[in-house]
Amino acid sequence: MTTAMSGAMKSITNPAALQCRMCGARYNVEPLTICEECFGPLEPSYDLDAIEGVDFRKQVEAGPASLWRYEMLLPGGPGLDRVDLGAGFTPLRRADRLAAALGLKDVWIKDDSVNPSYSFKDRVVSVAATMARSFGFEALSCASTGNLANAAAAHAAHAGMPCYVFVPDDLERAKILATETYGAKVVAVKGNYDDVNRLCAEVADALPWAFVNVNMRPYYAEGSKTLGFEVAEQLGWHVPDHVVVPIASGALLTKIHRAFQELIAIGAIEEKPYRVSGAQPEGCRPVAQAFRDGADEVTPVKPDTIARSLAIGSPADGYFALQVARETGGAIEWCTEAEILEGIRLLASTEGVFTETAGGVTIANLKRLVDQGVIRPDEEVVAFVTGNGFKTVEAFEGTVEPSFHVAPDLDEFLAALG
Repeated sequence: MTTAMSGAMKSITNPAALQCRMCGARYNVEPLTICEECFGPLEPSYDLDAIEGVDFRKQVEAGPASLWRYEMLLPGGPGLDRVDLGAGFTPLRRADRLAAALGLKDVWIKDDSVNPSYSFKDRVVSVAATMARSFGFEALSCASTGNLANAAAAHAAHAGMPCYVFVPDDLERAKILATETYGAKVVAVKGNYDDVNRLCAEVADALPWAFVNVNMRPYYAEGSKTLGFEVAEQLGWHVPDHVVVPIASGALLTKIHRAFQELIAIGAIEEKPYRVSGAQPEGCRPVAQAFRDGADEVTPVKPDTIARSLAIGSPADGYFALQVARETGGAIEWCTEAEILEGIRLLASTEGVFTETAGGVTIANLKRLVDQGVIRPDEEVVAFVTGNGFKTVEAFEGTVEPSFHVAPDLDEFLAALG
């Protein structure tokens, strides 16, 4: 950004406050998570009236090819020393062959499998680690189903901070090995993610550590907004008709919606109707079940699914995800374990994008929503792929084999080929 451009803009260096998502009470920008008035969750609040949409777009387009190009609407704005590995501004891939297979006209894949540690979690950790360091925490930590462990370990290494990650003890081996290679200490907990998360909340009260998704959660979750910002920018500054987002805690879905709303509020894009739909696996579908039942509350479940990065049985933002889907006219659906693998194959074989099991959930539910008539053939649809398939290759163990077994002999190969 040039000096002249900077001088012409109204700027914001940080959120004006933290604000309760339930009652609206406001607090200083500190490592706080829960409202003292109603115990609702807190999130950063920005002075949107101080940001002009035209200026915002100019700053974005002149900014770095990373999530920090949207610094005016992120915690830790201009001037703060960032923990930045270059996450964000990932490809928005036009998916014509996938669209044809599904009977759709216009499909895009937002491909976050190419971030520094190969998942969208690099976005949220970059923001959380930046704020954690500014608050003076001694170490970086997290409760994780795998991808967040990789991202936290990578960013802690870059920042020179000790790192401790807590994971279920049955996590995919590839994710544990990567985390340890970055130099982090892995704590394998006997239990599922919800058990891990409860332990981390206790440790966060006892030690001066920044748990990115516990005591840093209000700032951490804001990193997810950048996926929404990028989609709008990459589509030529407009929102699509329909987005399909995987649901674990529900924060990603709600923050993509918030990103669209903030862009509309500052005048960076024109207001138009859009729909937000969510995707869960059958073995961990508390939000999808609540949506189907017409319930207002999400009933926790015990996860049992190969999509371990979505295996959160008590999703913190499940209630808000329900609200967003219903308010925008979207839906929240689930798919079977077999459909997850088929979703991975479908995306890989049509578009050359190899996603992890969470992405298989997204594509499988995209197909389901099309088959159910929820997604219309003429809609512009964006499906969010949040992690790389090489992290979860064991999901295909016993299901794939080499197509041919031959000797190093041309005649034998041609015979096998038929």
